[in-house]
Amino acid sequence: MQRSQAALFLVLGLVALGLVGEIVPLYTDWLWFQEVGYTGVFLTTLKLRGSLFTAVAVVVLVFLYGNLTFAARRARPDVLWELEDQLGLPGRVVIEPIIRRFLPVVLAFIAFASGLRASARWETLLQYSSAVPFGTIDPLFGRDLGFFVFTLPFWRMVVGWATALVIGTLVLTVVIYVLQRSLVLTARGPRLAAGARSHLLLLGCVVLMLAGVGFWLDRFELLYSPRGVVFGASYTDIHASLPVLNALTVLSALCALACLVQITRGGLRLIAAGLLVLIGVWILGLGIYPALLQRFRVTPNELAAERPFIQHNIRMTRQAYGLDRVEEKEFPADESLDARALERNASTIKNIRLWDHRPLLRTFAQLQEIRTYYRFVDVDNDRYTVNGEYRQLMLSPRELSYQNLQTRAGSWINEHLTFTHGYGVVVGPVNRITPEGLPELWVKDIPPQSEGFTRVTRPEIYFGEISNDYVLVRTRSQELDYPAGDQNVYATYAGRGGVPLVSWLRKLVFAARFGEIKLLLSNDLTPDSRVMMYRTVGERVRTIAPFFQYDRDPYIVVTDDGRLQWMLDGYTTTDRYPYSDPVRGLGNYIRNSVKAVIDAYHGTVTFYIADATDPIVRAYARAFPGLLKPLSEMPADLQRHIRYPEDFFTIQARKYATYHMLDPQVFYNKEDLWAVPRRTVEGREREMEPYYTIMRLPGEAREEFMLLTLFNPARRDNMIAWLAARSDPGHYGRLIAYNFPKQKLVYGPRQIDARIDQDPVISQQLSLCNQRGSTVIRGSLLAIPIDQSLIYVQPLYLAASEQG
Repeated sequence: MQRSQAALFLVLGLVALGLVGEIVPLYTDWLWFQEVGYTGVFLTTLKLRGSLFTAVAVVVLVFLYGNLTFAARRARPDVLWELEDQLGLPGRVVIEPIIRRFLPVVLAFIAFASGLRASARWETLLQYSSAVPFGTIDPLFGRDLGFFVFTLPFWRMVVGWATALVIGTLVLTVVIYVLQRSLVLTARGPRLAAGARSHLLLLGCVVLMLAGVGFWLDRFELLYSPRGVVFGASYTDIHASLPVLNALTVLSALCALACLVQITRGGLRLIAAGLLVLIGVWILGLGIYPALLQRFRVTPNELAAERPFIQHNIRMTRQAYGLDRVEEKEFPADESLDARALERNASTIKNIRLWDHRPLLRTFAQLQEIRTYYRFVDVDNDRYTVNGEYRQLMLSPRELSYQNLQTRAGSWINEHLTFTHGYGVVVGPVNRITPEGLPELWVKDIPPQSEGFTRVTRPEIYFGEISNDYVLVRTRSQELDYPAGDQNVYATYAGRGGVPLVSWLRKLVFAARFGEIKLLLSNDLTPDSRVMMYRTVGERVRTIAPFFQYDRDPYIVVTDDGRLQWMLDGYTTTDRYPYSDPVRGLGNYIRNSVKAVIDAYHGTVTFYIADATDPIVRAYARAFPGLLKPLSEMPADLQRHIRYPEDFFTIQARKYATYHMLDPQVFYNKEDLWAVPRRTVEGREREMEPYYTIMRLPGEAREEFMLLTLFNPARRDNMIAWLAARSDPGHYGRLIAYNFPKQKLVYGPRQIDARIDQDPVISQQLSLCNQRGSTVIRGSLLAIPIDQSLIYVQPLYLAASEQG
């Protein structure tokens, strides 16, 4: 009795510990969502998770319990289970009490685990319940694409769960019937009691009906087939796999009907024959027949057979990646550039980027980190109007890095109460150099000193790119604001960020969450104290809206009133777009539908819809009212700094290198295949990165901020085209491809590199610089279109061979 009580207390203790482990992060997250103003998102997600958990757990428990108890109750109470102990001596155990005692516990565990696993699929349920039409139909079944993106995944999930449940129930039921001797295997075959036979046949009928539904759904999966020359349903899929799947759907229904018929008749011959036919058609029809058709019918006449499916793939892939919106124009690449053309494009020349972000980041670290605990993570490229001129600038925020704190300074108080934020931003033009060869800075030092640029009025950075731990603000221990010579300036946080620690309970739950007892014992905390968590920009937006993908590069913006705001691009993606060629790890559809703005001081997060034509973002806006705002509501001083995202543009450019070919025969033969040029950068060959620049497009009246990339023919070095993505208001999101005359040689980046190396004057100077204890670093090679011509610019940097 005492052992039973001890075991019970142990189990209850473990359950309580597990509940605390779930409740603490849930409660603290709820407090955090309240603080950032997205409680509705939290509750909607929680409701979806809870609904799935409850529904699946109840269904699993009821179905398993009903079937297994029905089977167990048919057991005679005197049926024995023969065993052998460790010495090999025979022993006997009565089965019925064991089943009756342990079955509810086992079933409860299975139901709980099933519900927990199902709750992780809440996003599938959300998309199904909030689905909106795409307005485009697939070329095979004539269904709106919303069916494939939102509806089909949900029904496949339901059928998969139901099939697993029924098969698992069937297996466990067989085990019980074997144990109670209602099912006995003999030399003449299995012998079944009448009740057991009817029960198992009924379960078999359900399994076969679900198999039929699965085969019917598999028909739609042909639109994602990789079998043919392109992604999507091929000739073989349509003429072999599709008819076979239709047949298997019918055969499964007939076999299910045979199970019902066999319940009232003796023997199992009818169902056995039906299963043999079903399995035979499955193996021959989905394995051997498609392979033979592909080998003897399709391969000898592949282009003729696959032409319509290549057309589907081209059209759907261009739609999925937004390439159907690309405007194509001719660019003559004249060699008649003169002084008058340069004068007409003075703003373009003035904004040619001479500072690469890699050497510039190292320079900022040497000149502007000021203290060891500050760090520049990245250099952001943006445009501002300065003194009436449209200028391209480089910006880099000065963030706090705990990893760079001195060992003695790494105490709990220093890491969480004193060193709480970064400070300021460095700003400079992309093309200005001081007489010492250093970048000219318009905002620099601590506190920030501005020369001709907007004064930074709120330089503190509590939320940034560096992954720092939680901090506690408004405590009795003052925060380090910034160093001032040999002294430090201290301050107290006055913003809206952080969860208020207004009660002992809140301190307790956050102490449990962070595993830090000092949160309870510290005398520095007051009722006004706040705890800040999820402090990295990416982590912050992903916690609120994990269903979006996000760009790798958040960038800092200085607003008109001198505040620092982060901007981050969000993407809607899916791998369920029919016929569209996929990108590994991403899917086969992407839209830059979201712009997120994060205040570096307050931590507020605002999401804006950047592409209202995207059905996926409209589905999420429908599911989470208040989460997404129209882009028109974004403040004007932020709208001026929206830029076309580099990650999205890179994906589009790689796809466009192939999918600019619209003719199926040209596409099949890869006659006009392009590639993004590759160059050797710092000793490593890599694909050229797209680059931002300010320039005036041919035929346009004024310069714009845009993103460019180049193309060369596959396995050749000359340039064939360039692609531009416009970023300024009024033209944002427009893509223009400029094609060079195919009969004309236009030098590509590698050829320009080779010409630089072959120039005797330049080559001699580079050799001399490399022999004087210095190293020449080659910057990015930029091709800048001016009128109908191109100029190539490559900055060179001289650095000491040995650091320090």
